[in-house]
Amino acid sequence: MEETEKPIEGLTFREAMAELERTVSALEGNTLELEESLARYERGVALVRALRGRLDGAQQRIEVLMGELDASQDDEAHDATLS
Repeated sequence: MEETEKPIEGLTFREAMAELERTVSALEGNTLELEESLARYERGVALVRALRGRLDGAQQRIEVLMGELDASQDDEAHDATLS
């Protein structure tokens, strides 16, 4: 594990994904000591949670935007029929 690890909240989505991929690769390599494996695994779980939270947040934002788009299209359709 890197000595100067950034806090997960300070990582971009891409950085967090890259770190998670490195973590998985290191764990699959089966070359780490038990303590290091546990530390990497814990960090990996935290990365997964953070990434999932960001994806969920992005999905909610998209749903809100799509709802606003649908509402404005409905308004335009209603306005067209009133003319």
